[in-house]
Amino acid sequence: MKSLLLLLTSLSCLSAFAQPQPLDAFEQNRRLGRGVNIIGYDPIWRSRDQARFQDKHFRMLHEVGFQSVRINLHPFRHMVQTNGWALQPAWLETLDWAVAKATAHGLRVILDLHEFNAMGENAVAHKAQFLSFWKQLAAHCRAAPDSVLFEILNEPNKTLTPALWNQYLREALAIIRETNLTRTVIVGPAFWNSVDHLAELDLPADDRHLIVTVHYYKPMPFTHQGASWSGERDKSGITWGTDAERQAVQEDFARVSAWAKEHNRPILLGEFGAYDKAPMESRVRYTEFLVRTAEASGWSWAYWQFDGDFILWDMKRDTWVEPILHALIPPKK
Repeated sequence: MKSLLLLLTSLSCLSAFAQPQPLDAFEQNRRLGRGVNIIGYDPIWRSRDQARFQDKHFRMLHEVGFQSVRINLHPFRHMVQTNGWALQPAWLETLDWAVAKATAHGLRVILDLHEFNAMGENAVAHKAQFLSFWKQLAAHCRAAPDSVLFEILNEPNKTLTPALWNQYLREALAIIRETNLTRTVIVGPAFWNSVDHLAELDLPADDRHLIVTVHYYKPMPFTHQGASWSGERDKSGITWGTDAERQAVQEDFARVSAWAKEHNRPILLGEFGAYDKAPMESRVRYTEFLVRTAEASGWSWAYWQFDGDFILWDMKRDTWVEPILHALIPPKK
């Protein structure tokens, strides 16, 4: 127990590390490599005793070949408005635990503000909370190692129009840079980080410590068939893998790569996958084709998600969903 406490203290966002040395954003992106989204909807944020995700899962992710985790953060319900939107200490303790354990197992960490619903429904009403979050988290993690990256906001949408998002991201980035001058920060376009709206993203040209993220769930009738929260809830049995469907992915990714080359920015494919009710053979074909195409383009990627929906790990059976795991990371021969 004593050694664990020492580990958590030494690796906590609050630890007394020197300010990390600048690391080239392209090298950071290379080191992110193969990743997965974790614990965004885990009861761990309410109580550590209720957690689905356990210490062992960090180790197992590293052992099978994952290089990074994208931790989906929903802090707004854990901020106290009457105290300047202060983050609750228990929430920060859980965050520090996750960062420490991931780091101890050789995984790079993306701290992803996943409050896309609140920000999308009323960006103006939540702006103060949004900026307060980044002021607090940036200060809290100012001495964390360079293996910890910030993602300003997952999937800006609806009221957070491209023009307004370009304004908000610059304000948040300026706050982050007050305490994390060279921290690698991830940012993507409005309209749900869509590849079709990348051209509308306006980044400060002089900040070269940025990675650009896009998400990919096209075609939605395939990837979201049977998903109760989507417009595809009544669809089933849709397959994927024709030459035309593969070509559509290649063309979309080629446009992103052309933009990245023009702007000299590295690319993270921050979310992708096909929902569990899609036919497994097609899910495997789709997943494998996307990751190999992304890797051939020099991108990093983070699969959506570890458990819950689009699952990579079956919590009930306490084992990998092997067809999806092997599509993502081919077994060693």
